[in-house]
Amino acid sequence: MKALLVCEYREGKLLETSYELVTFAEKLGAEKAMVLIGSESEAPKVNGTVYLADAGKYGEYNPDVHKKIVLAAIERENPDYVVFVHSSFGWDLAPRVAASLKAGQVSEIVDIVDGKFEVGVCNAKLRRTVAPKSGKAVLTIQAGAFSAAAASGAPQLERIEPADGASALEFVGYEPAEKKDVDLTRAEIIVSAGRGVGKKENVPVIAALAKAMGGELGASRPVVDAGWVEHSHQVGTTGQTVSPKLYVACGISGAIQHLAGMKKSDFIVAINKDKDAPIGEVADVLVVADVLQFAPALTAMLQK
Repeated sequence: MKALLVCEYREGKLLETSYELVTFAEKLGAEKAMVLIGSESEAPKVNGTVYLADAGKYGEYNPDVHKKIVLAAIERENPDYVVFVHSSFGWDLAPRVAASLKAGQVSEIVDIVDGKFEVGVCNAKLRRTVAPKSGKAVLTIQAGAFSAAAASGAPQLERIEPADGASALEFVGYEPAEKKDVDLTRAEIIVSAGRGVGKKENVPVIAALAKAMGGELGASRPVVDAGWVEHSHQVGTTGQTVSPKLYVACGISGAIQHLAGMKKSDFIVAINKDKDAPIGEVADVLVVADVLQFAPALTAMLQK
């Protein structure tokens, strides 16, 4: 079994998520080769073949040309799976490649179970396992679902160019995201409210703890979707990606999308009634308690 892993490169840098693709391939038990449209100096440090196309010539992103480059690598490598990260890059390029190959696509994979792919359904509240029927398949993996492999190895670089590098499209650049009311990326302490707080009227309990700790209020996606907290406070793949010195998760179960947004925090404290909640796997300290009892008690102690 072979997997062709498509790296991401942005503003002159290889993105760390490219090494999550390596972990995915290893868990799948597949031989791996990689594709990078970037620079030689940023080639992933792995053992194996890396097909390299020059971003200076083809642009950091051009869907027409990048699709042709990936297809050229597929022709050389003949992989069973072509794998992207489930990001704006992957969302756009993966289906173009799948359509060209007339292959099936499985999107936003969060795990591998008995050789099949686990994906979220019902707004990630449930999971199901699926397997593509086509001989080849295009896959995208949820960022953060597979821990990044260590950057270690000496790649065997092979230059690759599309037969036709022409395109009616031109890469212009990146447009900064709209400025948020709260910039959680700069916060050293974040205290986040999850669905476990019960209702909107209980959010001030978590906000008070955040204030007492000198931090900012964060929130999980279900809390934002319910209208309890503004979207500017959301942490996760559809919110802000944060790396504070201290992250306190209050009543948050630990969905992959949320973990991907806060797993780089220096120290993680989780408060949850469920001792088996997935958040406990990444937490440095897991407090098994009712958050609506524990948080006010901690706030009162900090205010003394």
